[in-house]
Amino acid sequence: MIRRAVNSIPLVETLRRFVLATGRPCALALSLVSLVALVVACKPAQAPPAPEIRPVRTVTIERQAGGETVTLTGTVYAQEEVSLAFRTGGRMIERNVNVGDRVRPGRVIARLENVTQQNAVQAARANLSAAMGQLTEARNHFDRQERMLQQGVVSRAVFDRAVQTRQTAQAQVDSAQAQLSTARDHLTYTELVADSAGVVTARGAEPGEVVAAGRMVVTVARQGGRDAVFNVPARVKEMAPVDPEVSVVLTGNPSVRATGRVREVSPQADRVTRTFEVRVGLNDPPDAMRLGSTVTGTIHLGDVEGITIPSTALTSTEGRPAVWIVDAQKSVVSLQNVDVERYGVGEVAIAQGLEPGDIVVTAGVQTLRPGQEVRLLPATP
Repeated sequence: MIRRAVNSIPLVETLRRFVLATGRPCALALSLVSLVALVVACKPAQAPPAPEIRPVRTVTIERQAGGETVTLTGTVYAQEEVSLAFRTGGRMIERNVNVGDRVRPGRVIARLENVTQQNAVQAARANLSAAMGQLTEARNHFDRQERMLQQGVVSRAVFDRAVQTRQTAQAQVDSAQAQLSTARDHLTYTELVADSAGVVTARGAEPGEVVAAGRMVVTVARQGGRDAVFNVPARVKEMAPVDPEVSVVLTGNPSVRATGRVREVSPQADRVTRTFEVRVGLNDPPDAMRLGSTVTGTIHLGDVEGITIPSTALTSTEGRPAVWIVDAQKSVVSLQNVDVERYGVGEVAIAQGLEPGDIVVTAGVQTLRPGQEVRLLPATP
């Protein structure tokens, strides 16, 4: 009010000087000017702006049973997945399955053009017939020479040649039989047959293509066990207990859950993500956990009782870690120094500085100041 009165003095002084300079003093004019100055001086000042009340998200400190809970996202895979391929090359003329089809043991997956293999079987069968004819003749000749040797009609040398001829014919028959067996095997190689039940997850060749031996035609996930596969950071891998139990839930429907044990850990980290692939064998997984489903796995690390807070709640003051504590009665915040025991995956373990029941700000910590009034958003216990 005084500041506004002082600011009106130059206006009054200007009017007074104007009246004196014109030589026409007017008591009424001066009275009016004084009245205006008095009214302006008595005008109430505007109230200062109300202090800003900042909304914050908080967490109520509780002393946990101990350790650290780690949650990771993974994918469901079959425990055994095989790539089916032909054992010989050729032009594929038929493929009887597609991605998503279920197969049973013995089902024909695909076929190759087999004209060449059939011709090879016929040729081998003909060679075997010729060799057996020669063997029959050699055996008959051997029998005659044996009787004549006993009668003393032929010499021992002639008989020995008969023995050699019989043995050579027998070897030719054995060779022809092996060639026929090989030709028949090659003929069976033109049919790709499923060796176990499963579901087709990928295809690698189409009818009409010329495929080489060993080229993947289809990939089959064998029926049976399923794995939840996770990419695990090195720190979690090192801190994990021996043979831990992992709780796995379907990300889209957390009510669908299963448990499992670590079945396989990759010995080498991924070159890009620097994480290790861990396969968790699921115990009796529900049907909703289909191949390719996204799942969330939870594992507990450590067994020491302590206090943990979200890593977003941590700030610093005077070069030391600190957190914002909310006074529940006054709804104002204050900085509290803490001693960090360890830094976890999204969590920080606190050794000293916090007690159960303290309300710690977890979101908006960078915009607060000591003594600032805050409004609590729904807290996370």
